Amino acid sequence: MNSMSTAVATRKRAKPATGPGAAPVAGKRRRKVDSAADRGKSKGGGKMNEEISSDSESESLAPRKTEEEEEEELEETAQEKKLRLAKLYLEQLRQQEEEKAEARAFEEDQVAGRLKEDVLEQRGRLQKSVAKEIQAPAPTDIRVLRGHQLSITCLVITPDDLAIFSAAKDCTIIKWSVETGRKLHVIPRAKKGAQGQPGGHSSHILCMAISSDASGDRSKLILIWEAQSCQHLYTFSGHRDAVSGLAFRRGTHQLYSTSHDRSVKVWNAAENSYVETLFGHQDAVAALDALSRECCVTAGGRDGTVRVWKIPEESQLVFYGHQGSIDCVHLINEEHMVSGADDGSVALWGLSKKRPLALQREAHGLHGEPGLEQPFWVSSVAALLNTDLVATGSHNARVRLWQCGEGFRQLDPLCDIPLVGFINSLKFSSAGDFLVAGVGQEHRLGRWWRIKEARNSVCIIPLRRLPVSPAAGS
Repeated sequence: MNSMSTAVATRKRAKPATGPGAAPVAGKRRRKVDSAADRGKSKGGGKMNEEISSDSESESLAPRKTEEEEEEELEETAQEKKLRLAKLYLEQLRQQEEEKAEARAFEEDQVAGRLKEDVLEQRGRLQKSVAKEIQAPAPTDIRVLRGHQLSITCLVITPDDLAIFSAAKDCTIIKWSVETGRKLHVIPRAKKGAQGQPGGHSSHILCMAISSDASGDRSKLILIWEAQSCQHLYTFSGHRDAVSGLAFRRGTHQLYSTSHDRSVKVWNAAENSYVETLFGHQDAVAALDALSRECCVTAGGRDGTVRVWKIPEESQLVFYGHQGSIDCVHLINEEHMVSGADDGSVALWGLSKKRPLALQREAHGLHGEPGLEQPFWVSSVAALLNTDLVATGSHNARVRLWQCGEGFRQLDPLCDIPLVGFINSLKFSSAGDFLVAGVGQEHRLGRWWRIKEARNSVCIIPLRRLPVSPAAGS
């Protein structure tokens, strides 16, 4: 209580000092005290608020400053939040624009890559690398389709990879389902001398082609079929010997045929008409193939040549390289092809070179007694379109897969697929996920040997690809 009264007395004694003659400093102090007292009254309204000491006043002012600072800090935090949100929004916009730019760049890369592939394909220089990814299938994975009584001579796969047509020396054609392996349709043998249009072939069928569908036989006839229903449409006649090769120009109904009469003929299957005949081979022609260009390639058998026929110019290019009879040929792309011969060799060709770019001799090894060894004949070849993957067949109980080197200047063996019998025909599916082999006990062109343990069948060989590691992909 004494200290409280002392403080009051002191303030009372100081009161008269606020006169006109007082020092300015004292006036300032009084205004400070009054203002503090007024704030106290406004807050509490009681008498005790007026009698607070100077120490207490300073203590009460300190929290006020802290609250103001907190308010300022709160205001700054809101501003920072706005700034942060604005920055976040701008960052999101930037990321979205970057993603859009990446997507556009990716699409442009895809379009550019596709255009580049199209240009390379048109120029015949496209070579996709798929051979190194192929994994050799297990023998138990191979599906065997049996239905023909005699050796399979030729086969084709529909463009959608859903069905296979096979033909044989028993003069029948069978349409198979790739998925189930069941027969979808059988075109039986026709009786020789039957009146009217034949409902089938009456002699060995040596070749087939698929666009609508066509097949050729030893009776010098080409039969055109409707591929879906297997109904016979019409017959082309004009060759003077067995029809040995057929191919449609891709995407059209222009049909090329070749024969043991050494000629190449051009037909229009859509209009059921003959177009022209080309001559040049010196012996029976054994095989024929074609792609999108208005030209075809032929294997000349014992005349030892492979020929490229330019239909509009009515001209031909002649290629030499094998030492034996060239029995099979297949286009890899528009500018490269592969061929096989009975001297056991496999050759890669560029259409701008008259000699092989690569030649693999004894491609399937040798057979016979020591000192009298002979190479296994190469009876069939196939190539996955626009890639570096090639397959060859013989009668050494295996189908061999090959990888073409850069620029098709090298041919390296990949793996062997066990298959007993004469491999008379080979075809890759369009997607490259399976290979079909036509197997027979005899060679498709003759009866020089007979492999009794072989089964006349169509074999579907799955081609699985090894997963590409991230390091390899990068």
